Order: sequence, then structure tokens, then C-alpha cells
Amino acid sequence: MKTPVSPEDVPKLFVKYWNLRRADLMADLFDEDADFINVVGLWWNNRRDILKAHDYGLKVIFKDSTLTIIKLKIKMLSENFSIVHVKMKLEGQTPVKGEKGGIRRTVLTFIVRKDEENCWRAVSAQNTDIVGGVETNIRTEDGGLKPVDYRKK
Repeated sequence: MKTPVSPEDVPKLFVKYWNLRRADLMADLFDEDADFINVVGLWWNNRRDILKAHDYGLKVIFKDSTLTIIKLKIKMLSENFSIVHVKMKLEGQTPVKGEKGGIRRTVLTFIVRKDEENCWRAVSAQNTDIVGGVETNIRTEDGGLKPVDYRKK
């Protein structure tokens, strides 16, 4: 595994290891007690659970997928802490019930920390699906979520 020596290395290596299907290397980018929240709000509270979730995802949900970085922005909070926002494109999600998944775009936000060995690791990450042309979601009567835009009458 390459050691992250800068904040931007964390998402770049995350993408590299995703495309190699190496959940073990992805998990090593996180502190032992890191948090990861996925696009539907599932929340993992440690490296072991982050590994387990991504190992499953890369074998089942995203087994033929490709992840690419579209945009990366770093905001240094201090010498040892940074926020890294990464806009990404996901292609090739595993079809479900005969329905082929299209291209998805997400924003993955990492909070990264430099440790005493000058290695940057994520202490927290949250992934958010980008849904174009809408402002928010509304909960429907049947319990589902529906994208809505209040600007459109």
C-alpha cells in the first residue's frame, strides 16, 4: 500500500483501490475508529466495519464498476487536519432485478488527519448522491423518497 503523504492522496488512493477491488487497502486509508456514511445513510464506526461493507459492496453491488474523480477540492483546517471534497463518477453498478444502473455522480467528503508519522488518514467520510435538477427529497406516503424541486410550479 502506498502511504498517503498529502490530503489529496486519500481520495486518489480510495479510487485506485476501488477500481482494483481492494477493500483491504481502502480500509487502511481510515483510522481505526473512523466513521463512514454511505449514500443511503448507513453508518460504519470503525475500520473493520468499513472494510466489511466495502468488501461486500465491491463483490456484489459494484463488482464491475469504475470510479473516477471529476473534481477535488482541499480545505486545510490546520497543519494536521483537512477537509477533502471529491466529486466522482460511478459507472457499471451491478444490475438489480434486470434493471441496469446508469452513471451516478456523488460527492464524497473526507475529513483527514496527519498522524505522528506524517501519514494522512481519514477520520470520517460521507458519500452523497448528486441528483440533478432538484432541490431536496420528500418522504412519500408509502415511505419512499421522491426528489422534488420547489422552484418548479
